[in-house]
Amino acid sequence: MGAATAGQQAGGTPDKLRHVESMSELPSGAGTISGISAVVLGESLADEEHDLIFPSAEFSASALVSSPKQYKEMYERSIKDPAGFWSEIADAFYWKEKWNPSEVCSENLDVSKGPVHISWFKGGKTNICYNAVDRNVEAGSGDKIAMYWEGNEPGQDGKLTYSELLEKVCQLANYLKSVGVGKGDAVIIYLPMLLELPIAMLACARIGAVHSVVFAGFSADSLAQRIVDCKPKLVLTCNAVKRGPKPILLKDIVDAALVESEKNGFSVGICLTYENQSVMKRQDTKWQVGRDVWWQDVVTNFPTKCDVEWVDAEDPLFLLYTSGSTGKPKGVMHTSGGYMVYTATTFKYAFDYKPTDIYWCTADCGWITGHSYVTYGPLLNGAAVLVFEGTPNYPDAGRCWDIVDKYKVSIFYTAPTLVRSLMRDGDEYVTRYSRKSLRVLGSVGEPINPSAWRWFYNVVGDSKCPISDTWWQTETGGFMMTPLPGAWPQKPGSATFPFFGVQPVIVDEKGQEIEGECSGYLCIKKSWPGAFRTLYGDHDRYETTYFKPFAGYYFTGDGCSRDKDGYHWLTGRVDDVINVSGHRIGTAEVESALVSHPQ
Repeated sequence: MGAATAGQQAGGTPDKLRHVESMSELPSGAGTISGISAVVLGESLADEEHDLIFPSAEFSASALVSSPKQYKEMYERSIKDPAGFWSEIADAFYWKEKWNPSEVCSENLDVSKGPVHISWFKGGKTNICYNAVDRNVEAGSGDKIAMYWEGNEPGQDGKLTYSELLEKVCQLANYLKSVGVGKGDAVIIYLPMLLELPIAMLACARIGAVHSVVFAGFSADSLAQRIVDCKPKLVLTCNAVKRGPKPILLKDIVDAALVESEKNGFSVGICLTYENQSVMKRQDTKWQVGRDVWWQDVVTNFPTKCDVEWVDAEDPLFLLYTSGSTGKPKGVMHTSGGYMVYTATTFKYAFDYKPTDIYWCTADCGWITGHSYVTYGPLLNGAAVLVFEGTPNYPDAGRCWDIVDKYKVSIFYTAPTLVRSLMRDGDEYVTRYSRKSLRVLGSVGEPINPSAWRWFYNVVGDSKCPISDTWWQTETGGFMMTPLPGAWPQKPGSATFPFFGVQPVIVDEKGQEIEGECSGYLCIKKSWPGAFRTLYGDHDRYETTYFKPFAGYYFTGDGCSRDKDGYHWLTGRVDDVINVSGHRIGTAEVESALVSHPQ
């Protein structure tokens, strides 16, 4: 988003924000509530209502969605004819068997009318690994880089083409099959951001196994909880990792978790361990003979071709545990078909993806962002993805921009917490690097305060890169609100408008929808393909947490304001969950940790 037209530049402020009194293209509210009562990190958002930053004419001209008019036409079709809209998009993927046209979508979100259920493309047979990897190889992109890897230490790097990625996925998939892992079986993945992490996810998906990635920073107790809940056939880990200058002995954490899970009645038969030789040699790794297996000793011996397990669109793809206000982590379950279609589509449009882009999302695959927008969404579009093992301020605060220049990153997606941290370190760490390759920036995980937004736009993006300020959740699978970079003028801190097929509403305490300019509880009416289907083993909790608070709606747990132009402003959690850097932590979990602390 760069220079606006001459008429738009009138009254421009030094940080290149524009003030516009009226825009006929924008939706207008007719509410009676004056102003917006939104505050993020102590900064009022009311002053940002009238500040608009326009995409440059050049950017909009080549954008997938180039105007508010085009967005509104596509959005209205997605709401009026969701079955037709999403079926047309789904047709671009490979389906071994097509879904029944009369069953594109089936749903009940109203607990008073029976059990809550959501399904998309039921009866269709597909495989997300095939569509993310094989399909690109078969389309002639086998020699294209699928994943670049940047290690913790500068100078550590690697890469895989789509053909090489396919071979490595197949080898691991064949190993998993050889030890009895099959369709519907759970596999726990406790790995750092090595390429082996997305490889493991894809290998599970290829054979119909259900992966559950656990962030490799969680404690042994947290890992044990997840092991006991989903009862995996196998745990995947590595012996050690370095985060910045600090080595972390992951295998020791896994060993402790396996002892704890056995005390709670579940024993894991195999612990497949990757030897991360740059941090720890195998002879220094604690080992349990008969249970522990070195990845390098077995996986590389298997064939580089593996048959695909075709699964129903509604078969489970993965479990991802997220914090709840009552303390026990919730096993959010996503299914194969709808999630595939939704993550691919949101990635494509929210980042205005082009085949020449080099894409970097700083998230870890232990979180939903790493599932949807490091692994599946980008690969389903045939993108070149950067996977970063390290921390963004090691060895200094210029690491991100060194990486951007090294790989010519064009799309950079990160969290407001990181933006604020880098902002505090000073502009000089940014401006010493070129960053000329950047064309789209993105924000995820929490509302971004306006001053951080402006710094991100003006300093990191040189006042030319649109910011896709995305709002979504583990439960939603993909973006729910986001600017489309070439379509809308942006307001610092606003998530702008809903993505295609998403119908957000703001309700009051009684569950009544509020029109126009207002503040209240953010809910979603009607389902979307990426929606989670249940909480693993606890459908009652699924209904109680998300659908009983406001009958007929999915309750997000977030507050939201809508301004007179229809822009949405997320104001944070309204339940007992704390959002830290986009990572949700239940207050009960915090209380438990404090109580258990010896001091």
